[in-house]
Amino acid sequence: MYVLLWLVIVLQRVIELIYAKRNESRMKEQGAKVIQEDLYVWIVRTHIAFLLAILLEAYISHHFSATIQQVWLVLFIFLQAIRMWCIRSLGQYWNTKIIVLPGIQLVKRGPYKWVRHPNYLVVGLEFMIIPLLFKAYISACIFPVLHLALMSIRIPMEERTLQALTKEND
Repeated sequence: MYVLLWLVIVLQRVIELIYAKRNESRMKEQGAKVIQEDLYVWIVRTHIAFLLAILLEAYISHHFSATIQQVWLVLFIFLQAIRMWCIRSLGQYWNTKIIVLPGIQLVKRGPYKWVRHPNYLVVGLEFMIIPLLFKAYISACIFPVLHLALMSIRIPMEERTLQALTKEND
């Protein structure tokens, strides 16, 4: 069951990357500029390491035969619903990179009505919940901290970009 769940998570992430790449291409055709950030490669590496770490830790700890705890599964499903809400709310503007399309209004619907960066919040919570689902307790301690470190750089960078975009729309 754990391997199947892990494969579903990996497949979901691959589909999201394909969607993001398609959105990036579409936005570039409309004149968007991708903000080059050295941090992006570290974000990608962290996500790959996360997926491998939870699988490896669960395997080494022999937790693949353990029963999945329903509380973690329910929280995981809840987070996936919020993740999809975030992606759907941004629609063609959702991406894993920082991309600027001059002249557009910032999205203020869905969870973006209440929270400035809900997707980053969801990912941070996933970095805790998914390892707990897999009984990968070391990963549940390490990856949220890594995410916070990365987002402490990424969010201000994205905010500066959004502020510049907002000024263009005034």
